[in-house]
Amino acid sequence: MQGEMGEDLLSLRLSVGRFEPTKKRKRIEEPNEKNLMLLLQARERMIRLQGSCNRHGLGDDQGFQLVRLLLICATAVDRRDLTSSTDSLRQLYRLASLSGDPIQRVTAYFADGLMAKLMTKNSSFYTTIMADPSPEEEFSAFTALYRASPYYQFAHFTANQAIIEAFSEAEQSNGGCLHVVDFDVSYGLQWPSLIQSLSDKATALKPISLRITGFGRSAEELRDTETRLSSFADGCRNLLFEFEGRLTGEKQEIQMKKNATVAVNLVFYLHTLKNYSQICTTLFQIQALNPSIVALVEKEGNGGCAPGGFLSRFMESLHYFAAMFDSLDDCLHSKNRERLRIEKNHLGREIRSDVVFDGESEKGFRYQRLDAWKTAMERNGFKGVGMSSMSVIQAKLLLKIKSHCSAVDDHRTGTGFGISERDEGKAISLGWQDRHLITATAWRPAY
Repeated sequence: MQGEMGEDLLSLRLSVGRFEPTKKRKRIEEPNEKNLMLLLQARERMIRLQGSCNRHGLGDDQGFQLVRLLLICATAVDRRDLTSSTDSLRQLYRLASLSGDPIQRVTAYFADGLMAKLMTKNSSFYTTIMADPSPEEEFSAFTALYRASPYYQFAHFTANQAIIEAFSEAEQSNGGCLHVVDFDVSYGLQWPSLIQSLSDKATALKPISLRITGFGRSAEELRDTETRLSSFADGCRNLLFEFEGRLTGEKQEIQMKKNATVAVNLVFYLHTLKNYSQICTTLFQIQALNPSIVALVEKEGNGGCAPGGFLSRFMESLHYFAAMFDSLDDCLHSKNRERLRIEKNHLGREIRSDVVFDGESEKGFRYQRLDAWKTAMERNGFKGVGMSSMSVIQAKLLLKIKSHCSAVDDHRTGTGFGISERDEGKAISLGWQDRHLITATAWRPAY
């Protein structure tokens, strides 16, 4: 499936406003036990039939109808219309498949999110659907996606290039010291390439000192990250490496070496904050660090702040993950088990979180255009830095290395992965077909 899904979603996006509820929501109620059991049976049937679906795929009309049914279901769930919700969910589970076309697979996870949104959080059914993968399963899915798709590698390599260039510019004054503050260290997979690049640059007469202060979700994850990175750095010459793990939200002051180049890493972090006020607070704290560079990489949406409510945000999320599933379909063979692991334990988890927890915080910045992030950074005292030609060359080279994934060349548009230079050279985006997926920018304090 190439362009059909995007066209279907675009046409439905234009009619979202007609579905937005105008009445006050009813008191939260769950479907009765009989209906819940019917839904769970339909869901179990879908899971059980995994691998036995029609490999010839859906026709264009069937794919459009599946997307339309998702929107009808989301509308009913938002209005707490239990009869319509349960009826459309049963239809969705009948048509969805964990091993079918991209639209069938993404539908399965959005249906789970909608079903969980109908339930109270103390329900055993809710717990079943929203069960998180084990830490081992989550790590395995993350690393599998890292290997299969250029998605995370583009984000990491582009951010690292901006950091290395900022360090090199200050070599006469920084004493060979680089301090990176990573607000979401996420297993530390970003940093081996930076460590290797700095080691290649260092000499016996001019060694380099790298300190990473990384924020993470748990002490165990931070210990594992430190172990992996320290082990890798041990094999690198002329490099002194230190890692300081901190729990997310920890307020203790970060100690900086005098004259060190300070780099702040904001890769897929700002959109996780609850509201714009928290984003401003975070950027104010970053200003206090007096960084030489702030590397910002974020998901990019097609809409604005989605003021229309749940349905607008639902459609934005569906549009985004439909592109992700479509691109993954291109990178991994249809029978590849890693793909199911990625979708079940990583992308599917994000989808359920998007749907279920919508409205519990002001997550208007989940899928923003480049202009919105640019405005947020400039209003909080930062100015954009031009992305170097090396960053662009490196990004395009990455797509060539990922030759198992289709890529856009100079003579084609709208198919495969592609790299775009934007905002007069101050932004680089990784796109799938005609949609930007993620955008990398670099910033410095404006003073």
